[in-house]
Amino acid sequence: MRTKTPFTQHDSARTRRGALFAGCALALTGLLTLTACGSNSSNTDTPGTSSGGGGGKGTVGVILPETATSARWESFDKPMLQEALRAEGFDADVQNAQGDVQKFSTLADGMIAKGVKVLVIASINSEVGSAVAAKAKKSGIPTIDYDRLNLGGSSDYYVSFDNVKVGELQGQALATALKDKPAASVIEIEGAPTDNNATLFHQGQQKVLQPLYDAGTLKLVRSQAIDGWDNQKGGNTFEQILTGNGGKVDGVVAANDGLAGAVITVLKKNGLNGKVPVTGQDATADGLKAVLRGDQYMTVFKPIREEAQAAAKLAVALAKGDKSAADALATAVSQDPKGKRDVKSVLLPPQTILRADVKQVTDAGFVKAGDLCTGDVKSACTELGIA
Repeated sequence: MRTKTPFTQHDSARTRRGALFAGCALALTGLLTLTACGSNSSNTDTPGTSSGGGGGKGTVGVILPETATSARWESFDKPMLQEALRAEGFDADVQNAQGDVQKFSTLADGMIAKGVKVLVIASINSEVGSAVAAKAKKSGIPTIDYDRLNLGGSSDYYVSFDNVKVGELQGQALATALKDKPAASVIEIEGAPTDNNATLFHQGQQKVLQPLYDAGTLKLVRSQAIDGWDNQKGGNTFEQILTGNGGKVDGVVAANDGLAGAVITVLKKNGLNGKVPVTGQDATADGLKAVLRGDQYMTVFKPIREEAQAAAKLAVALAKGDKSAADALATAVSQDPKGKRDVKSVLLPPQTILRADVKQVTDAGFVKAGDLCTGDVKSACTELGIA
């Protein structure tokens, strides 16, 4: 029987992909090429740390959400945002709330009191993100929603990837993997229901999968959102659903690489790893290794360097009070159904990464081949020319 955890479906109005990509490419021309991080493991946040040497044009504040469920924030977003803002002559005060809503608010209060020129918000949830944006607005500080749109918020601009498209890529990959298995059973392990991105990923997945469920081509066992993107909870939940289905599953939608890893751990216990296609997202080192082993069918690569550069360019335009330059960058529109508003957006294109595509990620410098090609995946790297 098909059961679902409710997701509110949000439509994200977007300009045509070609126009958006071209617009972003033109807007980002001339940015300093960034040096990629060498590791996909999270670093320890150091309170009060800011990157100096920008050139005295002022400081842009950035608040990141956490490190527990994704290494990207400290290993990639933080240094890439710092480098991009320094290249524009601004200092960057980048802090991480470590999943603590109160800390997120406190960090924002400190940055507002310090008089940052712009505040970039990658929020834990829409409630705290919207509250912080409202405080900043009262102080005359422009805000940018980064990676996650704060529903009901007041930020005039939003920088992210096309998150509905991310879900479509996941759904299409799974549909392709199961095309020769009639009535294949599928379990969906989704992201946090408080994260609008998770809602958009699910929306994109269903564009592809729902018609297949309706036609009986695929059978949905259960779709379950995981509070806080908690990997351990995701693994436990998947195991319960799998057990309840007699230990049988043909394919798994996992919303990101962390949840995919938790699912794969359970599949290994049941001798099913490598036999059951599992989706993912973020192209983390662990996710890519799982793809190379054949335990994970795919991941989605979102070039964070491009996201950081776009956010930096947009922040600089707002710091200078140049609204026309900001509007020239934000050529897409995202809908905020809670706030009943359209938000000017930069929405970058994601990429499907199958086993044969992993080299694209290392070639882009997102993960170093030396960090990826270790242990039991060395031979796979050699086979695929990853060096």
